[in-house]
Amino acid sequence: CAMAERRAAVTPAAAEAAARAVVDHLLADPRVRAATRVALYAALPDELPTRPLFEALAALGRPRLLPRILGGEMAFAAVESWEDLRPGVFGVLEPPEDRPPVEPAPGDVAIVPGVAFDACGQRLGRGKGYYDRAFSAARSDLPLLIGAGYEAQIVPAVPHDSRDRSMDAIVTERGLRWIPRET
Repeated sequence: CAMAERRAAVTPAAAEAAARAVVDHLLADPRVRAATRVALYAALPDELPTRPLFEALAALGRPRLLPRILGGEMAFAAVESWEDLRPGVFGVLEPPEDRPPVEPAPGDVAIVPGVAFDACGQRLGRGKGYYDRAFSAARSDLPLLIGAGYEAQIVPAVPHDSRDRSMDAIVTERGLRWIPRET
């Protein structure tokens, strides 16, 4: 509830400024710039806007993948234009059904929304498990996962279990933080 209030308190102007800062942080990073494809999401009203990132990636000629819900699972498809997106499950904009599914893979980057994130890269989603299943911790062939949100969504700890895949990095309007991994 407190996190919902934090997200709802972001003004449209602050959301747009945060989205543009996130674009700058992401495109300044060599791992993001080297990505074969970038999977991202069409934001809900209380999420960090992603259209500026979509357009910046288009200007770089970078292929963009967006998710859609099919039969209770999330699948990604290539999208050329934001105007191609259509309201899908829960009213979220998603690729049309005629687009073939594309599996994000190593070499790609996936920008992932969340309700909250912690410094260890754990993510709290909305509870449906779509991203957790799509990027299962049991898979070894995953893209880099970057959690995207507002700085106010960073909390001391997020509950998680063995099914949750931690983020490789977190990006907010204040910067891109790569999560150190034990070797």
